[in-house]
Amino acid sequence: MVWAKGQELQGGRLVIERILEESGFGITYKAMHRGFNAPVLIKTPKEQLKFDPNYHEYVKRFIREARILKQLAADPHPHIVRVYDLFEEDNTHCLVVEFIVGKSLFELVQQQGALPEAQALKYIGQIGDALKVLHAAKLIHRDATPLNIILSDPETAVLIDFGISGEIVPMTIGSTGLCNPAFAPYEQFRDKKDLKQDQPTVDIYTISASLYYAVTGRYPTDCLSRKVDDEQLVPPKQLLPSLSNAVNEAILAGMELKPENRPQSMGEWLRLLEKEKDIEEEIPPGYERLRDLLAVQNWKEADMETARVMLQVAGRQKEGWLDTESIEKFPGEDLRTIDQLWVKYSNGRFGFSVQKRIYQNFGGTKEYNREIWESFGDYVGWRVKQEWVWYDNLTFDFSAPEGHLPSEGVLEIGGCRYLLLRRDL
Repeated sequence: MVWAKGQELQGGRLVIERILEESGFGITYKAMHRGFNAPVLIKTPKEQLKFDPNYHEYVKRFIREARILKQLAADPHPHIVRVYDLFEEDNTHCLVVEFIVGKSLFELVQQQGALPEAQALKYIGQIGDALKVLHAAKLIHRDATPLNIILSDPETAVLIDFGISGEIVPMTIGSTGLCNPAFAPYEQFRDKKDLKQDQPTVDIYTISASLYYAVTGRYPTDCLSRKVDDEQLVPPKQLLPSLSNAVNEAILAGMELKPENRPQSMGEWLRLLEKEKDIEEEIPPGYERLRDLLAVQNWKEADMETARVMLQVAGRQKEGWLDTESIEKFPGEDLRTIDQLWVKYSNGRFGFSVQKRIYQNFGGTKEYNREIWESFGDYVGWRVKQEWVWYDNLTFDFSAPEGHLPSEGVLEIGGCRYLLLRRDL
């Protein structure tokens, strides 16, 4: 049966508030848990499934996997939604799950576009660790897509909505809506008796596709188009040249069409991403704080840290600004490090080399040209309504125009012009 608002369960301990979602297999309710005095989710099989030949098999699997999830909740994992209870009422099996408040990874990317690589890796690394725990318990999530990755706070991703018994097709409803085509591997569209779709390689494909979406802001080519129409998967680095080789290769390896060609465990796939961490740790001493600020998109603090580091390297702390001579003599290795960090963590949106490309597109050279310089300032947002803006009026978030950061706040206008044209960039 379908429960209406106000329906009490378990002797009044749970009160139904509303239906949140209805899928081919089940119904998800939002309810109030009077014992916790907090909202929870209740997941149940759809009543119509009782007339399906596979119903008993479906419920058996539902109960088995729900019990495992409940056991895991005894030692909560910070990135796995908690399961509180499993009971039967009105001949309906009910799974009580933690209600996570926050936006999904899908919503975040939809709102702000592709994420900086470090931020995407942080979230995906957390979910990958959660999947390792599930796989060790012989559970496959089957739907670890951006819609099922909830950000409970800016630092924490939580995996929700397990695809319990998702491999069992109710004959009465067909096979539509079982998985998201953009993120699902080909084996999930095949015969549901195919054991390959109940292996960790399913989750490895899905999380790789989720990382693809997070760093590019675009859906990857779906597996059916690749398999049936022979369409090619566009490498994420082709869409985002600043993407590290290690991450690009890990995504492509995880999205191999054949399961046997993918990494065979989540740990193996995560180690491919660790290669990038090893590379990242090779930055010269003194740039760790700049890297960490950029990694969490603290753009204003990163901009000020850039100024501080550059003044220190140039020996101009007392003056508080860089003149033309200090810019021309600024060590190329340090300049490249600063630029590469900005480019990397902004997905190619900010950085000295980005500014250089824009400036030269306007025809900029070392010869001062007021019209070109002002056009450049208009484009990157350093001029508004034909007036150069003060530092405090710059935009320190991802909505800023391309090339807006690092700002010229520490530099003379003429000095910045020479910085843009350094061959080191």
